[in-house]
Amino acid sequence: MAHDLPAVFHLLRPLYEAHAHKCIVLRDDPDAYTLTTHEVRARDGYRTGFGGVEIRKAYVSAHLMPVYVHPDLLEGISPALKKRMQGKSCFNFKTPDTALFAELAGLIAAGIVRFEADGRL
Repeated sequence: MAHDLPAVFHLLRPLYEAHAHKCIVLRDDPDAYTLTTHEVRARDGYRTGFGGVEIRKAYVSAHLMPVYVHPDLLEGISPALKKRMQGKSCFNFKTPDTALFAELAGLIAAGIVRFEADGRL
């Protein structure tokens, strides 16, 4: 099966862009889109990341730091989305999946709410 990674990226990117007005756009390239928070970490002076999407060699990575900080956000996610997880805050996709992308959009929105409540946004 051939993978159309740019198509996957172009479907995932708007899920993050929808929240750019609450975050800081750290990277906006044809193959990567990254959001960060307004919170500056004391230990190193960098901003706390929020998430983003990036085309890699064999898949598209969708990162979402709120699920790392608040793992309870993952309670109740579908087994299909859980299967896409790599590590604690990354989801990898090779093909478009409308249902999984809709579920991820809800998770991103929940992450925005939690980071706002934390004072990170």
